[in-house]
Amino acid sequence: MQLDKVVAYHKALADPTRIRMLILLAGGERNGQTLAEKLAVTPATITHHAAKLREASLINERRDKNTIYFSLNDYFLKGNAEAALRLIYRTADNKEEEDMEETLEKMRQSVLNNFFTKEGRLKHVPAQLKKKLIVLEQIVTRLESGRKYTEKEINEFIKGYHEDFATIRREFIMHQFMYREDGVYEMNPPEMWAKWQRLT
Repeated sequence: MQLDKVVAYHKALADPTRIRMLILLAGGERNGQTLAEKLAVTPATITHHAAKLREASLINERRDKNTIYFSLNDYFLKGNAEAALRLIYRTADNKEEEDMEETLEKMRQSVLNNFFTKEGRLKHVPAQLKKKLIVLEQIVTRLESGRKYTEKEINEFIKGYHEDFATIRREFIMHQFMYREDGVYEMNPPEMWAKWQRLT
């Protein structure tokens, strides 16, 4: 399911020890032994909880010889929190969204017609943020949900739309359409994407 990452985020937070670990890591990178001493638990306990946090992409790991250092993944920590709020509150504005849906769709189609050729190639990346997000959304939806891509595969995919694959790949990450970990790319759930519909 596309919501798996959001659900995993909340499951990862549903433990006092893991919350305390994140609080300590908010102060900077720490190794497992230091975390164990601070929290008065065994290193094995830290390893167990770190695995849960890593699975939810809430922390990063760095190995230096025989020592593993942990740090917060600020991008995912904040992104998932915002995604959950959008998911919860979106029904409250449901009627208003329905009224605006037709107008928004007309705008989206206008942007796509202006920035894409008939063959589906991107003419250039829009400078205006709203138009840029519409274009990025159009491209990223062609990726397979749940599939992991190498950087080379993402580059080749983007080249099918535009030659400046480095810029577009970076924009995918910046606006939360995708996330990257250890050189592997995966599409985020749509709830996490930057929403052009919310821009004035």
